[in-house]
Amino acid sequence: MIAPRWYCDLDPNGRRAFRNTYAGFSIDAMNVQLYSFVLPLLLTLWQLSPSAGGLLATVMLVASAAGGWLAGAASDRFGRVRVLRLIIVWMALAALCCGLAQNFEQLLVARTLQGFGFGAGWAVGAVFMGEIAAAATRGRLVGTAQSAWAIGWGLAAATSTIAITLLPPEPGWRAVFFVSLLPALAIFAARRRLIESATFLAAPETETWHRIFSLRMRGNTARGSLLAIGTHGGYWALATWWPTMLRLERGMTTAQTATHMAVLVGGSLAGYFLGATLADRLGRRAALALFALGGIVTVLIATEGAVSDATLLALGAPLGLFAMGLYSVIGPVLSELYPTRLRGSGLGFCYNVGRGVAGLAPLAVGGSIAAFGISRSIGLYVSLAYLLVLLAAALLRETKGMEFMPALKRA
Repeated sequence: MIAPRWYCDLDPNGRRAFRNTYAGFSIDAMNVQLYSFVLPLLLTLWQLSPSAGGLLATVMLVASAAGGWLAGAASDRFGRVRVLRLIIVWMALAALCCGLAQNFEQLLVARTLQGFGFGAGWAVGAVFMGEIAAAATRGRLVGTAQSAWAIGWGLAAATSTIAITLLPPEPGWRAVFFVSLLPALAIFAARRRLIESATFLAAPETETWHRIFSLRMRGNTARGSLLAIGTHGGYWALATWWPTMLRLERGMTTAQTATHMAVLVGGSLAGYFLGATLADRLGRRAALALFALGGIVTVLIATEGAVSDATLLALGAPLGLFAMGLYSVIGPVLSELYPTRLRGSGLGFCYNVGRGVAGLAPLAVGGSIAAFGISRSIGLYVSLAYLLVLLAAALLRETKGMEFMPALKRA
């Protein structure tokens, strides 16, 4: 198979860095998403209430917001690679704690630790990928790295299905959290060979994290946060409630719901690659506007139109494509808003403020169901979220092809 141009343009360390970061993203995503597959067992085994089960999901999102911001700032001070090494160890220990938890309180703590590591891993990894990429292909490299989320989703589904099918419920749900330990150790060993990005090493140590709120930077921080809130808000409103809508409002069986979700995930994987390409070809702002508009139109047709189950199934692919295509664009955009020694702090803050605020979207949908129904509530809040993306795209400056200054000095 012929490697894509952006991969061929990397030096040996850059290629190792991409492979390692992609593997790390995949394992992190698998660990975080395993919870949704074991939740039905925990509700029965531990007799948890739905609100307690929801709290275990919410605490992960809130902790990930804190983790992303703090780790991003740490990477500006101590380097991307050094922080990434610590993060993969943190995630392995958090997964181990999840599998060993004996009650709700212990699992709540373990999920908090897991969320912190997950937010940290994405923020620092995205910055690292942005700095090793060539300016002309940064969108494709960073965007392709985002597709690891879909891989992790698939690994979580496969791992949990196999473990829960082959093992009794009590050891079965615990076993799924242990699967990632050996891959995590392998990733850590490989990270010991990675070299820090030349862009980071060449940057002067003159910035401190709070400069993202300075007069010069706070406009970028506000626009980046707005973009992240819209991107995350649309995804989490959709991902949290879509399966429930299929089951309760559409009356679908478990098999039918699984088929719809498979189409949605397949579309999301395509969205990552398309978004990565269009970010470099059309520019950041045009790609953001295209995916946001596409998402609004598709979700409104699916939720407001009297569509058949077959039509809804077909709409799942573009719905996933537009939702996740935005994630391929947001990484390059946020990395290009800040100078090198503020890049981790700025990206970590914007992205994770978005994730934290987005935690309100599933709650808002749930609160609107009595008045509007599930599907209409999904359509309303997903559309509102993507309108924020359109506003951010209008306010942002175009950064396509932007060179990071140390890279120019080396050229």
